[in-house]
Amino acid sequence: MFLFQYGTEIIVHSGEHLILVIISLAIAISIGLPVGIFITRQPKLAAPILGLANAIQTIPSLAIFGFLISVPFLGGIGKTPAIFALTLYALLPIIRNTYIGINSISPAIKEAGIGMGMTDQQLLLQVEIPLALPVILAGVRVATVISVGIATIAAAVGGGGLGVFIFRGISTVNNELILAGAVPAAVIALSADFGLGLLEKNLTKQIANQGKFNQQIGIVLGIITLIIAGLIAFNYQQAPAKIIIGSKNFTEQVILGELLAQHIENHTKLKVDRRFNLGGTFIAHEAVKAGKIAGYVEYTGTSFTTVLKEKPISNPQIVYEKVKEYYDQKLKLAVMKPLGFENTFAMIIREEDAKKWQIKSLSEAGKYSPQMKAGFGYEFLEREDGYPGLSKTYNLKFANIKQMELGLMYQALKEKQVDFIAANSTDGLIPVLNLVILEDDKKYFPPYQAIPIFNQEILQKYPELTDTINQLGGKISTTEIQKMNYQVDNQSQPVEKVVSEWLKSQKL
Repeated sequence: MFLFQYGTEIIVHSGEHLILVIISLAIAISIGLPVGIFITRQPKLAAPILGLANAIQTIPSLAIFGFLISVPFLGGIGKTPAIFALTLYALLPIIRNTYIGINSISPAIKEAGIGMGMTDQQLLLQVEIPLALPVILAGVRVATVISVGIATIAAAVGGGGLGVFIFRGISTVNNELILAGAVPAAVIALSADFGLGLLEKNLTKQIANQGKFNQQIGIVLGIITLIIAGLIAFNYQQAPAKIIIGSKNFTEQVILGELLAQHIENHTKLKVDRRFNLGGTFIAHEAVKAGKIAGYVEYTGTSFTTVLKEKPISNPQIVYEKVKEYYDQKLKLAVMKPLGFENTFAMIIREEDAKKWQIKSLSEAGKYSPQMKAGFGYEFLEREDGYPGLSKTYNLKFANIKQMELGLMYQALKEKQVDFIAANSTDGLIPVLNLVILEDDKKYFPPYQAIPIFNQEILQKYPELTDTINQLGGKISTTEIQKMNYQVDNQSQPVEKVVSEWLKSQKL
């Protein structure tokens, strides 16, 4: 059932994954091989160059992807920054093994070549590289496996690949989706490692036997090449995307992104490329500003405090008008009609703890906070309207604070790994897990109306988008979005199906 439902998508994302890995490896080899050769000729530069490549390898992959978002030309979102980052990670094993492979050749062999009158270039091409090739290929094998694994992170910046399934699975707490990304990635890594291992072994024999080639190895490599070419061709045969719709990295955002995408495809002739789970607010905001995506759904309170840097206020209309004006005049972004519901931050505890301590509000929770372990998303800990201001307002002093992905917080609360989480008021798991939302009795949080944000240049190119998106204005109630969240999170229904059924029910 699962393969029937997602089979085509798995093939497409596997093709995307292979494209990222193959292109980045080709670039890394074209850079790493000459650099490795160069430092065998300039030994004094070996230590600093290998040290630099090693330092790059130690940087967390998500940090590099995040840094590249704001870098011109090579940055932004999509495949370009993903390929650039993967290339950086693949350099070390290729440079190092090229250097080690050539330096490990017996000096007597090199001296014999020089004695025969070989130039340095002839010695390199006819003696050193052939003898070092098995070691160099071992470095390529390592680089390949590293690239296949790290390429899953590319989905966080809209690079596609099998990481799309993994991020969707985490955000919706769906193990099947996680496995749909993890298993094919593992198969690709193992297949590539096996194929390169056979090539490495064959080349070693070939060198020993003065050029005899194993036909079986050639057949295996030919089959692997055909499979890779087929997946890439299948990927590019898909209908070309005209409009890119993004989303942040939690269930409701994926639902809203799919809602925009389906509504656009249903009411225009445009095709939509879905770039969901783009990390947090910063990534999505920078992407729409740069025109890397056409639009996504934001929340007025988030824009007001994070982008405009304003202090929270409680009037929803004033917040909406200020955000709309600022985005239009300063950022050249269009703020569409509110979708109809508000999704504020919800401070949540277990019902049993609420009864035990007899607390209903955040003010009452303050005195018990030293007995609690809290779980917060990375963004909430840093935002102007997040934990720093909340802790001062309500005198919250937790015994311990754990940073975690939004999709994992409910599971952590259920299993008593944490006692207090910052989630969303429209999450479908709140009633299912018998959780309690603590009242924001001091009105700390601003209003968070859901609003589609679109790039004005793209709207000018496709003017039909404005009316199409505004048709959704005021159509989604808090109850309806909570129900859709529940269907995805708790019932494991596909987002596409949930959105399609809602649109049909609204006759949209």
